[in-house]
Amino acid sequence: MRTLCSSTLIGEFFVIGFAGLVAMKDPDLSMTTVWTVSGIAMFLCLVLCGLVTRPGGVALGWALQIALIASGFVVPSMFFLGAIFAALWWASVHYGRKVDEAKARFAAEASSSTPDAA
Repeated sequence: MRTLCSSTLIGEFFVIGFAGLVAMKDPDLSMTTVWTVSGIAMFLCLVLCGLVTRPGGVALGWALQIALIASGFVVPSMFFLGAIFAALWWASVHYGRKVDEAKARFAAEASSSTPDAA
């Protein structure tokens, strides 16, 4: 699960950075505000890469997905991109857990089928 979720978060890191560039063109927003918000979101993406397997890591990832969709109120294309990344996040969590379960099952089968060297 960690690999799939981290890949999604790294993709989001770049999308948030590009959205910050687009948001800078809004005359109502200061560059400081845009890059403070974008920088915090980008930092969270990186931190969540390490926290995704810890308790609450997936929930924090979902909070980031909601924030990404909500950023569409500032950069309208983020409604679409946020929805795409929320779907990718769901797939990463769902299929990542299945892969982790399969790996554990195969490891258990392999360890139980190895003959003792006694």
